[in-house]
Amino acid sequence: MAKPKPDTSSSSSSKSSSSWFFSFLVSVLIIPVAAAVLLYLLESFDPASLPIHKFPHTPVTSPRVNPRLLQDSEMIGARKLFGPEDIAYDAKSGIIYTGCFDGWVKRVTFNDSVVHDWALTGGRPLGVALGRAGEVLVADAEKGLLEISEDGVVKLLTDEAEGVKFKLADGVDVAADGMVYFTDASYKYMLRDFIWDILEGRPHGRLLSFDPSTTETKVLVGDLYLANGVVVSPDQTFLIFCETMIKRCSKYYIQGDRKGSVEKFIDLTGMPDNILYDGEGHYWIGLATANDDLWDLALKYPSIRKVMPILERYIWRPQFKKNGGVLAVDLEGKPVAHYYDPVLSLVSSGIKIGKYLYCGFVFRPYMIRLDLDHHAARTTS
Repeated sequence: MAKPKPDTSSSSSSKSSSSWFFSFLVSVLIIPVAAAVLLYLLESFDPASLPIHKFPHTPVTSPRVNPRLLQDSEMIGARKLFGPEDIAYDAKSGIIYTGCFDGWVKRVTFNDSVVHDWALTGGRPLGVALGRAGEVLVADAEKGLLEISEDGVVKLLTDEAEGVKFKLADGVDVAADGMVYFTDASYKYMLRDFIWDILEGRPHGRLLSFDPSTTETKVLVGDLYLANGVVVSPDQTFLIFCETMIKRCSKYYIQGDRKGSVEKFIDLTGMPDNILYDGEGHYWIGLATANDDLWDLALKYPSIRKVMPILERYIWRPQFKKNGGVLAVDLEGKPVAHYYDPVLSLVSSGIKIGKYLYCGFVFRPYMIRLDLDHHAARTTS
C-alpha cells in the first residue's frame, strides 16, 4: 500500500505569508525609518536652544473679545493691496499709507477707500510711519530704511549698522524730535526665509535709531528674537518693540533715569508683529497667529526644529495656526479687547481710526475694516 504524500500546501502558504509580511515590514516601516534617521544625521541645519524662561507661562486673556474679525469686516482695496503689511494714518489729509508686496507704498483715502499707487521702492516695504515734515518713513525688507518725500521721491537713509547690513528692515516709528526708531528683524535671513530664523532660534534681530541731523545709525538693543514692530510712547519717554519668536513686547527707555534700559511690557499667547498707538490711550498689537501646541514644542526643543526643514524639503512646509488677530492693550500693557478669527493667519497690523478697526496682512490681497460701533468686542462670560 502506497504511503500518502505529505500536504505541503499549508506549509508553503505559511512561508509565503511570512515572506510577504517581512517584505511589507521592510518596505513600509524599516526603510522609511532608516532613511529618516539618515536624513536627520546628515542634516547640517543646527537649531539653538531658546530662552524658555522668557516665554509666557500663563495665558494672556482679554476681558472683551470678538472672534469674528474677518466675518464682520469689509474688504478694502481687494486685489489692489497685495500684502498691506503696516498702516500709517495722516488725519490732516485723510490718507492711509501702507506698503505692499509689489513694492509700492500706496495711499488709501479714508472717506471712500480708493487706492492710489504712490511711491515704488523697488523692494518690499513693510513698516510705515509719518515723518514730521510731510515725509513718510519706510522700513523696506530689501532696501533698508527709506524716506519718501511728499511728492513721492524715494531716498535711502541707511542700510547697515556697525558694519552689518540689514537683511530684514521691519518696523519703524518717528519721535517728536525727529529721531527715527526702527528694527532689523534679522541680519542673517531675508523676508522670504523668515521661517528659517524662527527654526534656527538664534537672536539675529536689532532695535536701531537713525538721527536725520547727523545721519548716524545706532544699535540700541541687539540679540533680539525676530525684532518686529516698534512704537514711540505718547509721552516720548520709551519705545515698545515686539519680538515675534518669544511672544513678547518690551520697553526701551529713551529718556529719563532709565534711559537705555529694557523691561517687559507684555507677554503674549500669540506671535506679535506690528504695534501701533491710536492716540486714544491704546496700543494695538497685530498677532500673526494664536498659540499652537506644535510650534510651542518646536520652540522648546531644537531637535524638533531640526526635523522641520527636512519635512519642508521633502514633504510639506510647517504651517502656522490660524486665529490671528489684533490685541488692544492700555498704556500699562493690560489687555482691553481681542479681535480675531479662526480662519486668519499672519495678521500683521491693526489700528483704530475713527470708528473703524483697520487690519493689515503679510500676504492677503486686501486690508479689512471693522465697524466698531456695530461689532465691538464683547465681555466674555
